Amino acid sequence: MSSKSSNTINILNRKAKFEYEFLDKFTAGIKLAGTEIKSIRQGKASIAESFCEFNNNELFVINMHVEEYSHATYFNHNPKSERKLLLNKKELKKLEKEVKNTGLTIIPTRLFVNENGLAKLNIALARGKKLYDKRDTIKDRDNKRALDRLKKNYK
Repeated sequence: MSSKSSNTINILNRKAKFEYEFLDKFTAGIKLAGTEIKSIRQGKASIAESFCEFNNNELFVINMHVEEYSHATYFNHNPKSERKLLLNKKELKKLEKEVKNTGLTIIPTRLFVNENGLAKLNIALARGKKLYDKRDTIKDRDNKRALDRLKKNYK
């Protein structure tokens, strides 16, 4: 029985749920250098300001920040470089068609390390919310919080 890393890495893009309405979700692999995966396994990455775009029929995540690995030599990686996402051709064609035809965007929602030790990125095909949609989200969240408080007091 081999013990993989019991340390779970789960880096979220919390702002994305508020800013965008998710239409479809996918899980993609990421092509990384050796020092990048070591930094991600330490939890030193951020997808807060990142987005995805197509370049020559390949999907790349842009603006994802992975801190430089502390124990690396001069072979360290660039923290803000583009990273290729690994998806099936069928999924890539579907995403590219949706982005080009309907003007949707692809947003990273969660970066995690699976049970095999590989870095994966959950991405979502998303439509930007209008101001009134954001107000509705805030109102629903406040109502749910108030209802949960009432339920807690009556138990």
